Amino acid sequence: MKTCERISLVLLMAMAFVAVSVGQEGPSKDVGETVAKPRKADGANADPDQAKIPSKLSNKNKPDIPPDAAAFKIDTSVVNVDVAVLDNKGHFIPNIPKGNFRILEDNVPQQISNFSKGEAPMTVCMVIEFSGRFQQYWVGPAWYQTLAASYGFLETLKPDDYVAVVAYDMKSEILSDFSTDKRKAYEAMQRLRIPGFSESNLYDALVDTEDRMSGIEGRKAIVLIASGIDTFSKLTFDKARKAIQDGGVPIYAIGLMQSLRIMYDQYMGAMQRMDFLQADNQMNTFAKETGGMAFFPRFYGEFPNIYQTIHQALRNQYSLGYAPTNTAKDGKFRKIKVELVNPATNEPLRVVDEKGKPIKYSVVAKAGYKAPREVE
Repeated sequence: MKTCERISLVLLMAMAFVAVSVGQEGPSKDVGETVAKPRKADGANADPDQAKIPSKLSNKNKPDIPPDAAAFKIDTSVVNVDVAVLDNKGHFIPNIPKGNFRILEDNVPQQISNFSKGEAPMTVCMVIEFSGRFQQYWVGPAWYQTLAASYGFLETLKPDDYVAVVAYDMKSEILSDFSTDKRKAYEAMQRLRIPGFSESNLYDALVDTEDRMSGIEGRKAIVLIASGIDTFSKLTFDKARKAIQDGGVPIYAIGLMQSLRIMYDQYMGAMQRMDFLQADNQMNTFAKETGGMAFFPRFYGEFPNIYQTIHQALRNQYSLGYAPTNTAKDGKFRKIKVELVNPATNEPLRVVDEKGKPIKYSVVAKAGYKAPREVE
């Protein structure tokens, strides 16, 4: 099979499997037990020519924001936490009552004051690595895997979701700004053909995107499609990690090096294996500490489940809010932990399927936030 035919086939396969299957919402039992039943996603219609959001991606210091733009505000009295509860297949678990949630800040229980659930439009920035260093690991044209992953995720978005595309090598470049018109994102990714630099400055690109998105209200996320390798970022890993924690925008990372790693493991030296392990650890850390998730697919058949899991985690969330008992404005980072409990026994909540069988679940939420600092 010729190279171009192979590339086209892979792209078609990746895009053909991205349909997200979601079932119907089911009833919950008492606060000591809940029944897990997937939700049914509702269709949505929107004008594809709707004006794009004048976002912070284009201009950090833009002073004027039209009425239809994403809103920016800071509320220091209430901490808002978006939470996704997923079963072991990545399906969202609905109908969990407010009383089953417990929030700990620095291990101190907090009183939940705000609680809501349901679907909402998303604001997503796709951050895509496109460097010569990434491509050199692959035999033949390498960009098709990046494009396949990117196109596949775009297919899961709804008409009223906003999406922007940022590519990075030595520096990040905004290929398309936030818009509900997905054609702009597709056209932007068509520019990913021949990389101009070998550098892959992951830390700088992520921190810059987090900073630009940190003030956007509503459901938002960064979908990182990359190898996880950083070469010559101005920021160190520790500084990038702190800045990303402070930004608080969830990162959903898709690693692109696993199949190669498995294929050539026997030929690698210790330093090459260490590079892979470090890349995986970095993507895992960034995702976990922002309330996102990291995925490392070994073959294309895994991509549909990854898209579905990200879709479920982003689309269906519980929104919790609380007024911190620690009112000190010291600018310190405070750890957050969200648990599901049976308030009657103070034990972990038992979740069962429709047949009454217990199932495993995970709670996805950000790891913490930076407290405001008193202005002198």
